[in-house]
Amino acid sequence: MSYSDFKTIDQAVSTLDLTVEDIPHLFSEISPIAPSERLKQTLDETLDLASSISTEKARSELIITPILLEIRRTFNNKIGYFSGNTFNVEETKGLTGDCNFILSASSNQS
Repeated sequence: MSYSDFKTIDQAVSTLDLTVEDIPHLFSEISPIAPSERLKQTLDETLDLASSISTEKARSELIITPILLEIRRTFNNKIGYFSGNTFNVEETKGLTGDCNFILSASSNQS
């Protein structure tokens, strides 16, 4: 089993013995951050293309990656960015395989 085998939150909760906690307005105190001109220009150029290609890979490369890199720049590159890395955390629980994307609180990229 790999990360992508978890199809629903309920399945992950059951398999991994998780607790889901609903926290209303969790991010209500956080002010929105305006996108940079760089991100706006990139998305202006890539959104239609990603939509036309209409694959997960195109959306990943042309929409999601620029947004995550913008977040990383916002934090002065002091957060980690992982894409396609193998994270075999706990095989017995199905926490194995390649991640699509992970941002981490550490700038360590290894």
